[in-house]
Amino acid sequence: MKTPFDRYYREYDAWYDRNRLAYLSELEAVKKALPDTGKGLEIGVGTGRFASSLGIEFGIDTSEKMLDIARKRGIDGRVGTGEKLPFEDSVFDYVAIIITICFVKNPCKVVAETQRVLKAGARIVLVIVVKDSFLGKSYRKKKSMFYQRAHFFSVGELSDLLRATGFQKLSYYQTIFRIPGTMRNIVKPRKGFGKGGFVVISARKPSQRQSATR
Repeated sequence: MKTPFDRYYREYDAWYDRNRLAYLSELEAVKKALPDTGKGLEIGVGTGRFASSLGIEFGIDTSEKMLDIARKRGIDGRVGTGEKLPFEDSVFDYVAIIITICFVKNPCKVVAETQRVLKAGARIVLVIVVKDSFLGKSYRKKKSMFYQRAHFFSVGELSDLLRATGFQKLSYYQTIFRIPGTMRNIVKPRKGFGKGGFVVISARKPSQRQSATR
């Protein structure tokens, strides 16, 4: 069964051009949480807009049509799901999940799989449109072709999920403080959450020493 991402992949990719200021603001927020170097994976890489700009080498997605575009942008794109990643244990220095957590069937399993493929002490970067923010409410009200099937989360819900899966040292950045189409400039990300509609949550997998002392 084809998803909206298979049918409307061109429209999806065009959103970033129409809302360039929002896209660039989001990139700045994600950059704050990513390490400067290392082997990275994006789950739900889509057309590679984020991965290609952030230097993330590997991507996984369920849409072959989106992956075709991502590959043209230099991403090593593979078909698959976040619930069953086609990678060995402990191979990545960081994994980014940008908005994708809203669309997966089993968020808990995706986060657990992410921990499996991360090296000890490595980082997960989990990004959401916050459920009860002005932006989340706007997307839910519009019922767009992409978000009508999305399950939005609060920051607290995903923070609890990360901790329950064993992640530690959570930190937060936020951006997008007005509807994307009305933005007039690129917005600098702010620490914390509570006002921005787009929130980046960073957390670390315990180091081997920490794991051994549990």
